Amino acid sequence: MATYSLKKSYQLKNLREINFKDLWGDHGVFTTMWIFGKPAKILFLENHLKNLIKSLKIYGITKKTLKKDIIKILNINLSKGKKYDHLLRIALNKQIISISLRKRVKPKKDFNLKLVNLRREKPQYKNLKYKKILSHLVKLDNSRSDIGLVVNNKILETGTSNLLFVKKQKIFSPIKDYYEGNTYRFFKSKIKKIIKKDILIKELKNYDEIILIGSGKGVTSVKSIKDIAWKRKSLNKFKEFSKYYKLAVNKCNHYKF
Repeated sequence: MATYSLKKSYQLKNLREINFKDLWGDHGVFTTMWIFGKPAKILFLENHLKNLIKSLKIYGITKKTLKKDIIKILNINLSKGKKYDHLLRIALNKQIISISLRKRVKPKKDFNLKLVNLRREKPQYKNLKYKKILSHLVKLDNSRSDIGLVVNNKILETGTSNLLFVKKQKIFSPIKDYYEGNTYRFFKSKIKKIIKKDILIKELKNYDEIILIGSGKGVTSVKSIKDIAWKRKSLNKFKEFSKYYKLAVNKCNHYKF
């Protein structure tokens, strides 16, 4: 189970604090960011906020001061003197802003995927319809496992992250029906070419590497998928991607309170 050090909810209209609600299953959206270090840094903060507000408009959740309100809530709850290595979640529906902090769990080297026949509702948005996914994730040790979401015998993403597939040094990702997270977009700017292709379960044996990328997992190499007896053949691209990611982490600016 996740270890939370902060759970707060506020009324959207006036920022008055109320009893905490996680908002899972509601009509709304969320974003999860990695906050780390002392003084604190938040990786890809501006992109997270930009994409969050863009998605909120799609869900009919608008307020002129929304970005300022979110920053105000962060400033109230984050500490200049604390050393962080946490995942910071911001979730909103039409009435409430909720934030939470949970300890970031570093993925281990023997990481595996468990395949599940499931697709997120409106997967192009980071919406709050996550209860089915969470029901699977709570059964796993998230330092060693994630669920691979499969629809029509095609793998799309995981319960927490995007997926990249490597075959003969070429990089592939699914064509559609998944959310392009901020970490994915960062790698799109660094990798010469990501080939969009249906990633069929029956063809996974042809891939040398499967790499998770996301706010929580960072860059993680999948060692195995026991359901289909897939095993990693290489770590070449994982090592390359890890260098790009480390540079982004090192260049990340300190959070301005």
